Amino acid sequence: MGQRTVLVTAHIGRENALRSARFVADRLTAAGIAVRTLAGEFASPGTQEVPASAAAAEGAELVIVLGGDGSLLRAAELSRPAGVPLIGVNLGHVGFLAEAEPRDLAGAVDRVVKRAYAVEERMTVDVTVRHDGARTDTTWALNEASVEKAARQRMLEVIIEIDDRPLSKFGCDGVVCATPTGSTAYNFSIGGPIVSPTVECLLVGAAAAHSSFNRSLLLSLEEQLCLDVLPSSGRLAVEVDGIVEGHVSPGDMLSISSIRAAARVVRLGHTTFYQRARRKLQVRDSVEVI
Repeated sequence: MGQRTVLVTAHIGRENALRSARFVADRLTAAGIAVRTLAGEFASPGTQEVPASAAAAEGAELVIVLGGDGSLLRAAELSRPAGVPLIGVNLGHVGFLAEAEPRDLAGAVDRVVKRAYAVEERMTVDVTVRHDGARTDTTWALNEASVEKAARQRMLEVIIEIDDRPLSKFGCDGVVCATPTGSTAYNFSIGGPIVSPTVECLLVGAAAAHSSFNRSLLLSLEEQLCLDVLPSSGRLAVEVDGIVEGHVSPGDMLSISSIRAAARVVRLGHTTFYQRARRKLQVRDSVEVI
């Protein structure tokens, strides 16, 4: 059996993240685990610097991310192609995707050293943009893909198709296509349901709907979703996990496909999904929580 290797990445704009990353790297190195870091992020004795490319996580056991949900989503770009699980340490505001908090950092690293963790498989969504039938762009998301109106004065208008059959027209500010992992992100903010990440489905909802059909849809992974951009929409922005990836124009079509087990996340077994949801979403009621 070869030497264990872990890629450690951090939010370089936060000094506490860099300090924590050095702590993690030093503790792993002391345990005999080889540590990779991304070029230009942080330096620590005995680590190997690698370029931030698709090969950065190849052959690694884990990717440890120190930062907020944004940092973890960016690190997923490295871990997903290599099939390597992610574990997040929350140094942001909400950190719903993170498994550990700063106060638990030493214990979390020790569990990694002892291999005392479980890996959950998560679905992702693939997005394909077509113009006149020709593919012009592709991307993917762990939380959600959305289309947003690019100009304030123009409403977004699309035809929702499922398995090549029209369902309805959405007139709204945006259409959100979320995974269960992303049900507590943008989907939650538009009134969509909270869904356990163990459920396999695609959530589709409208932001600020201007039509009578304004309910969220839950599609199976076998059902193919398409969004046809109508001439009245104007230019639209395509966002994946909160980052604008490009734009689409009237006549374009977006195909949204659900991909099973395309991403992997680490769980240390401290809390359930619903305990995390209660804490992160700041649920306040009279229920006594033990």
